[in-house]
Amino acid sequence: MRAGDVLGRVTLVTGKEEFLNERTITVVREVVRSHDPESEFSETGAAELTLATLGELSAPSLFSAIRCVVVRSFEQLPDESVDGLLGYAASPAEDVALVLVHGGGPKGSGVLTKLRKLATVTESKSGELKASEFPAFVASEVRVHGSTIEQEAALFLVQAVGHDLRSLSAAAHQLTNDFPDQQLTVDRVKQYFGGRAEAKSFAVADAAFSGRRTAALEELRWALDGGTPAVLVTSAFAGSARGLARYKGALRGIREADLAREVGVPPWKLRSIRDQSRGWSDAGLARVIRAVAKADADIKGAASDPSYTLERLVLTVTALRDQR
Repeated sequence: MRAGDVLGRVTLVTGKEEFLNERTITVVREVVRSHDPESEFSETGAAELTLATLGELSAPSLFSAIRCVVVRSFEQLPDESVDGLLGYAASPAEDVALVLVHGGGPKGSGVLTKLRKLATVTESKSGELKASEFPAFVASEVRVHGSTIEQEAALFLVQAVGHDLRSLSAAAHQLTNDFPDQQLTVDRVKQYFGGRAEAKSFAVADAAFSGRRTAALEELRWALDGGTPAVLVTSAFAGSARGLARYKGALRGIREADLAREVGVPPWKLRSIRDQSRGWSDAGLARVIRAVAKADADIKGAASDPSYTLERLVLTVTALRDQR
């Protein structure tokens, strides 16, 4: 990105992924500062934005004519300010980089549509990542820091850290700093995040759906003792059940990449799902889906002992898997 891409233009940042939105804002600021180290920066909320306040924010000062103005929560822009903002966006000040940040949702969509039609507006959209896309995000973060990561290691890191992009980015940064110029393997990731991964809900579900009853009960105890909320455990079970159901219902004879897309997982994740599926009949899987739904309802309802509910779920799942 160059100064000409942001100065004298409007950068429209949209989407629900706050971390990616903040990254775009940071990039714009860095471009402006690189162009003029004396440039000035200001922020405001859209609810307080009027044409007068926008003029004040974008006006040159005694110290610098170059400015970067960030307007957050653009969905809260007052109706009376819409026309003035659109007028400015159609002909922005050449020494100003204006960033409008919309947090997603339908509110303000009419204004967004009009802004997108302007030649002076560039949109940076951050869509919500699907579960299968988080390992690729980790891999891209690692590449930014000049390293690479094995696919299995990327999945392990996602399972250990969770789906918070900021945490995943920080973990990738930490690992590349501690293993410079080395490919990140599962063993290297485990050195930092193994303990967290073992206590995660996915480990309970994986063990249960693989028929490893004792291991699943042990993983469950570690998860609960480590503070993992019970609802996350039932969510992991639901995700495993859906993945198996999609795999068994997918068309055979298609390419593995297409099959992975149908199931909703990365191609390399199919191996574990394929192994698990050999122990499941359609009838058994249908019963386990109902069992997971009941356990989830109990957890979210009046269950007096969530740990007992989850232990019963583990026993039910592993028993159903044994039925052929």
